[in-house]
Amino acid sequence: MASSYSTDLKLELMVTGENSGTWGDKTNTNLNLLQQSIVGYQSIALTSTNTTLAMTDATISDARNAVIKFTGTIAANTTVFVASGIEKTYIIENGTTGAFTLALNQVGGASVIWATTDKSVKQIYLNGTDAVDTGLVSATGVATLTNKTFTAPKYAD
Repeated sequence: MASSYSTDLKLELMVTGENSGTWGDKTNTNLNLLQQSIVGYQSIALTSTNTTLAMTDATISDARNAVIKFTGTIAANTTVFVASGIEKTYIIENGTTGAFTLALNQVGGASVIWATTDKSVKQIYLNGTDAVDTGLVSATGVATLTNKTFTAPKYAD
């Protein structure tokens, strides 16, 4: 029986007794893929065309990074796609310029959308079908707070 690959991170799952003499290299590859998933950072330049992030079996891939910063000038509403079936958490910064929306979408599911002027950082998880904004509020991002109780609020101009 041949190796298979995990659904979410595409790690190689070796069958017992398989890959004699190469299991060390394959294990090291899996450890590097785990490292990319837990602490990996990548800046990805976008254009005004939709982009698909790759998650390739047993290979360093842009969709596997834990933290992604999208950069570049967008001149139209732009969507970044991640394949359906993957369950993963991201921290994503919209560092693009241009007054257009940016969306992260799990193919066929719901999107997380940055508004035209929203250049914030969002924590997002993919549940296999949808991209979901955790609603984590950042100190620099724009947020609408509904039904919140403030204790000794301070407002700055």
